[in-house]
Amino acid sequence: MAARAAFYAVIVCWWWFVAAFWLRKHPPRAPEAKRDLTSYIGLGLQAAAYFIVWYRPLRNQGVSPLEFGGKYYAIFMAFFAVACGIASAWLVNSAARRLGKQWALAARVVDDHTLIQDGPYRFVRNPIYAGMFGMLIATGLAVSHWIPLLCATVLFAIGTYIRIRIEERLLREAFGSRFEEYARKVPALIPGVY
Repeated sequence: MAARAAFYAVIVCWWWFVAAFWLRKHPPRAPEAKRDLTSYIGLGLQAAAYFIVWYRPLRNQGVSPLEFGGKYYAIFMAFFAVACGIASAWLVNSAARRLGKQWALAARVVDDHTLIQDGPYRFVRNPIYAGMFGMLIATGLAVSHWIPLLCATVLFAIGTYIRIRIEERLLREAFGSRFEEYARKVPALIPGVY
C-alpha cells in the first residue's frame, strides 16, 4: 500500500518537475557569449542514470527499497520518497524561474549574464542539479531496487560533476573573483557535503 501511494505521488512530482521546463514562460533568447557543448556528456550520463531507475526489467531483481524492512520502515521510506520528490520539484521549478533566459541544457554564458546568488541559489550553486538528484532518489525508492539505484546514483554523480565543472569554469571566466567569493560561501550541490 505504501509503495503504491509513493509511486503515484512521485509520478505527480515528475509532472511538476517537467512543468518547470515545458510550461514555463519562455523569455526571449539571449545572445550567447560562450557555450561548451562537452557538458552534453554529463547530461548523457545523467539521462542514463534516470533510465536505470525507470527500466522495468530491473524492477524484478533484488529487493525494493520500500520492501526492505517491515511495515513501518516501508511507510517511512514512502514518506521520504514523496517528500524528496516534492522538495526536488519545488527546487527545480524555483531555480528555473530564477534563471529565466540564462537557463539552457548546454553550459553557456549569455550576453549580460548575471551571477545569480539569491532564491535557491543562496543555498546551493546548482539547485537544478540538486533537484534532479532528489528526483532520481525519489524515483529509485518508489520504482526501482537498491542495486540499480546505487548504480544510477554513481552514474548521475559523475555526470553532474562533469556538468558542474564545465559550467563553473565558464562562470569563473565571466565573473572572476565575484564567482570565487560566491563559491567559497555556497556549496556546489549538497550543503555540508559538496
